[in-house]
This record gives sequence, C-alpha cells and structure tokens, in this order.
Amino acid sequence: MEKTLENLKKNGFTVTRCATAKEAAEYLASTLRGKTIGMGGSMTLEALDVYDALAAQNQVYWHQAAPGPDTVERACNAQVYISSANAISEEGYILNIDGRGNRVAGTLMAKERVIFVVGRNKLAGPMSQALDRARNVAAPANARRLNKKTPCAVDGVCHDCASPDRICNALVVFWKRPYGCDTMEVLVVDEDLGY
Repeated sequence: MEKTLENLKKNGFTVTRCATAKEAAEYLASTLRGKTIGMGGSMTLEALDVYDALAAQNQVYWHQAAPGPDTVERACNAQVYISSANAISEEGYILNIDGRGNRVAGTLMAKERVIFVVGRNKLAGPMSQALDRARNVAAPANARRLNKKTPCAVDGVCHDCASPDRICNALVVFWKRPYGCDTMEVLVVDEDLGY
C-alpha cells in the first residue's frame, strides 16, 4: 500500500487516508460545501452513505438518488465529481472501466476537483494486475448486480464478449493528473469497499 500511495503522489494526485467508511463520509461532508457535485455510479459510494450529508449543503447530481434525463449531464459538468476506481496499480495509475461512459466522463470533465474513493481492496499490483482486477473482479460483479446478460455475469470471468449488455466498453487510465483539473484526489479507506 505505501508504495502505491507514494507513486500516486509522484503522479500528481493528492492522497488522503481514512480508517473507516464513516470517517471518509465525514471527511467528504466537512470539506465540500457550497459546490455542485456529481457522483458516479458506485457501490463504494453507496457503502459510504454520504449522499444526504452532501445534499444538505451542496447541489448534488447522482442518478442513483435522483434519476432524470439531465442528471448524468449535470453530474459530469459539476465543479466536483466523486467516483470510485475499479483498480489502482502499484505504479500509481487509476483505472476505470465503464459501459456507457458517463462515469468515466465525469472524472475527465470536472473542473475543480475529482475524488476517487477507494477501499483497500482496489489497490492492485502492477498495471497488468490492476487491469485484470478491473476486468475479472469489478466488471463481472457489476454485470451481475445490474442483471446484464453477459458471459461474465454467469461465470465471473471476462470473455471480451460482444454482448449488447456488455458493461466494459471504455477504459480510462489516469497516469498523471490531467491539465484543467485543480485537484485529483484519491481517498483511500482502510476497509474493503465496493467491487
């Protein structure tokens, strides 16, 4: 873990550590006030149960709490975007696979701050292992959760399928903090969270 966190910092990412999901939720609520916030679909964020605390002091766009035709677009264009990651490699690279592209788009478009909330289970070894984790752990679990008709939902292994329900159509890797985003933060929680 220490090597990964050091490499994240070397790559221009801010790293914050919390011992528990509760502590992470309190951190987010205390540091984000008066902002527009977009939230990506994430079992990690659901585990934090942070939506109500954020919505009490911010305008929050999250399709899981308030579905609507413009929720995804507003979330992607918010001042702050909160998501998780499917994996973080020991080189300090952040990986996310997405089906539609809205969740990864939000991490690319937020102007002031992007926050990736990750449990310790998302920290992988080298890049090849991080990609394997994203494709063979996170994607099949999400396909099952979303009742997708994909081979990975059945057997938990990526088949690089051509199913119309395929949820791994886009891969975004952050090697470094991109231009135009003031802060890209990785909030690491010392618990297993999400897929």
